[in-house]
Amino acid sequence: MNARIMEAADLRSAGLKALMAPASVAVVGASSDPTRIGGRPIDWMRRAGYQGAIYPINPARAEVQGLRSYDSVAALPETPDAAIVAVPAPQVLGTLDALGSRGVRAAVVFSSGFAEVPGDGAAMQQQLVETARRHGMRILGPNCLGLFNANVGWYASFTTAFESGWPLPGRIGVVSQSGAFGSHLVCLARDRGMGTPQCVTTGNQADITVGEIIRWYAEDPEVDVIAAYVEGVTRADVFVDALAAAQRARKPVVMLKVGRSAVGHKAAQSHTASVAGDDAVTDAVLREFGVARVRSVDELLDVAYMAALKTYPAGNTLGVATVSGGVGVLISDIAEDENLAMPPMPQAAQQRLHELLPYASPVNPVDCTAQALNDPTLVRSFTSAMVDEGGYSSILSFYAQLAGVPPVADRLMADLARLRQEHPDRLFVVSGTMALERRRAYDAAGLAVLEDPVRAARAIAAMGRFGESFARPPQSWQPEGGPVALPKGPLSEAQAKALLADHGVVMAPEQVCTTAEDAVRAAHRLGWPVVLKIISPDIAHKTEIGGVLIGVGDEPSVRAGFELLLSRAAEKAPDARIDGVLVAKQMQGGVECLMGIQRDPVFGPMAVFGLGGIFVEVMNDVVLRRCPFDEQEAERMVLSIRSASVLTGARNRPPADVPALARMLSSLSVFAHRAGDHLESIDLNPVLALPAGEGAYALDALVQTRS
Repeated sequence: MNARIMEAADLRSAGLKALMAPASVAVVGASSDPTRIGGRPIDWMRRAGYQGAIYPINPARAEVQGLRSYDSVAALPETPDAAIVAVPAPQVLGTLDALGSRGVRAAVVFSSGFAEVPGDGAAMQQQLVETARRHGMRILGPNCLGLFNANVGWYASFTTAFESGWPLPGRIGVVSQSGAFGSHLVCLARDRGMGTPQCVTTGNQADITVGEIIRWYAEDPEVDVIAAYVEGVTRADVFVDALAAAQRARKPVVMLKVGRSAVGHKAAQSHTASVAGDDAVTDAVLREFGVARVRSVDELLDVAYMAALKTYPAGNTLGVATVSGGVGVLISDIAEDENLAMPPMPQAAQQRLHELLPYASPVNPVDCTAQALNDPTLVRSFTSAMVDEGGYSSILSFYAQLAGVPPVADRLMADLARLRQEHPDRLFVVSGTMALERRRAYDAAGLAVLEDPVRAARAIAAMGRFGESFARPPQSWQPEGGPVALPKGPLSEAQAKALLADHGVVMAPEQVCTTAEDAVRAAHRLGWPVVLKIISPDIAHKTEIGGVLIGVGDEPSVRAGFELLLSRAAEKAPDARIDGVLVAKQMQGGVECLMGIQRDPVFGPMAVFGLGGIFVEVMNDVVLRRCPFDEQEAERMVLSIRSASVLTGARNRPPADVPALARMLSSLSVFAHRAGDHLESIDLNPVLALPAGEGAYALDALVQTRS
């Protein structure tokens, strides 16, 4: 890294530090009215005990909320670390220029009227960015609600959320593109007793993005869990780097990513000038880094709350202790939906528990029935057996209202707390109703409490996925080789196959022929039957003009087929350039698959793999992954589809050559990575996976380039 790049990185880091915990702050557009946008931050900071200097700037007033007011940025007695900008949009550019000239490192811009509105808004916003960069200053916003760091009393926000109470101490960091939603989330967390002392709302993300805040939290020793609300990803490289940093730091990221629907996508664009991107691609990127993508506020809070216990069991197994057989069935259904294993108790343990309570169900779920009310020792005996003999990494105890009824509840909590102390690597969760005070006692003992057993089971499953993500070695693999130069203009199938074959993609034996006699000789060499295809860079979809003939089994059929394809091309695509007819060996047996590349406007080239035929058309059973990746990751992808058993030998079928598929898929991803922005898409369909050890072959190829 050269000196100029290092200096720029240092300035950006210094700006973030000034934003998150400034020693002094200027408020441009300061108001004496604590209910106005320019007045609330001053009021919040003074009430919260902010220890830094606060410099109101309002030329119309000598004093603002008991503090001396200044006419301008230039009149300040010192250079503040950060500034809050609460002036009309037309005044923001000049204000940032003045702040940057003074040496202010970060500015929080409340003002709206920029890229989120039509017209000149985007151009005005770009001017703000260029001005800030010229001065080495960072911008949060514009069109944002600001941020707070309760650990230092820093409240650069005009939210009304603190009218009902301050954020609680804790170790959950919140970042939200939407200011109102971020405030709502913090209030809900506070009401549930969850500590969210830091929250950043990014608004239009003209400069500072959600990704940068996630990265900041990943490196912040005061944050253990990251909760995020995202409408659209900007600066994908920063976003991906941040998720990787959180994964390396073993810090769970819980994300509510909206904009999945067409209506939602449009709303996200108008709200904070976001590009929502393709949701399936976003989903794949989040899975790659072990992010828990949630679909509701309740689920976000559940997962973040449980993650704060810092118990993330890899190879997660769930043991359920319950006083209700019906709830045990319900939990089992959810566990199956979440791919959360619930193995049975060992036979010896089942027998012993059955002797303790003959009408119990000791398998898993382990149902000790309502007899627990008469004999509280049953809870201890059954739960201890599940931990010590069942070996479950997660224990979900459903005790309904018993969890809050003394003296049964006192014994229950004491027994579970003891087990938690003896097994700190296990996750203990209680589902039941209880008073807030008792719930706080459970929390203090490291025992999670969720009233709804369904939500509890889903959150437990998320902890296991975190554990699996943290257990995976960092993805540091990078392919060898420099950029690949792509031919200009459209490519014929033969040209596409030759290009890909040079980069490790194995093709079926074939030959391009320009005469019928050449085609006959090629067929003899390749072996009968053969496939005939018209070859033209101008005919991408050959089947639409009848340009493919299969099962051609003798010389006369080859000659007739050759002439038929040429005549069809002349009739259906008279202006197309014809390079000849492709004669290919018609391969038999195996499993039809598809793989390809599609360039995503946010994340770049994405590889896709799935089974071919009806599996992709009806079941949409495909998996996506950012490029590039190695063969090991490619094999994991291949085996992660829902229909993987078709490849591994279902119903006495011979297992397919999965390693060969993985080699081809990895090679394709490397090629896409090296081809860069000039590649639009690649289609290999079908790819025939022969039985194990016999290889995999691409039978058709379409490569589309970008001008």
